[in-house]
Amino acid sequence: MPGFDSLIGKSLVHIIRKNLGQSTLEKIESRVYEKFGTNLTQVSNDFPKLDLILREFFGDGAKGMERQLLQHIISVQLDKIEKKEWIAIEDSYINRIILEAIGDDDKKNILNAVLDKPRIISEILEICKIPQTSGYRKVNNLIQNGLLIINGHELTDDGRTINKYQPVFDNIQIHVEKNKVVVQVQLTKEYRDKSSIFTMHFQNLMTHVP
Repeated sequence: MPGFDSLIGKSLVHIIRKNLGQSTLEKIESRVYEKFGTNLTQVSNDFPKLDLILREFFGDGAKGMERQLLQHIISVQLDKIEKKEWIAIEDSYINRIILEAIGDDDKKNILNAVLDKPRIISEILEICKIPQTSGYRKVNNLIQNGLLIINGHELTDDGRTINKYQPVFDNIQIHVEKNKVVVQVQLTKEYRDKSSIFTMHFQNLMTHVP
């Protein structure tokens, strides 16, 4: 599915390219094109397709390989006291996307505008008081980077259907530890329940924080 899964998928493909031999990589690329008519980078946006290809090549070992690779990208930390699940982002590419979004006042306001409920783009821009030209560009950037996702639709007076959007995160925390920026996020429950990656690997990615 789109959203955070696509960000993780892109990082996962990058790690696969670095760690698999050239011969195996070429075979996987060929099979992706044969089966889906696209390339490995594009299929990273749809984790079930990527998982299907990896299972064809590695059988039952694909799940363990995915879990091991995912641990280089994210880990799920359960705070027993607060009973909250925090996703720690280990991947610098994903961290950069998130930090760039919350470091831009307009993008941060856009994300805040849809925390309470999904909204159409024109309503978001009206709330944030952002000009339409730059506003649509920034909203589309957030969508392309997986930080905004479609959640529902609205019918216009002339019968057109317009998408409504919400963020994938409920909360974001930024920490600086030994000159390293650490990003932790909480996915919305609705998104996490629909996420292919977290449905398949959630328990195996979890660590416990006292």
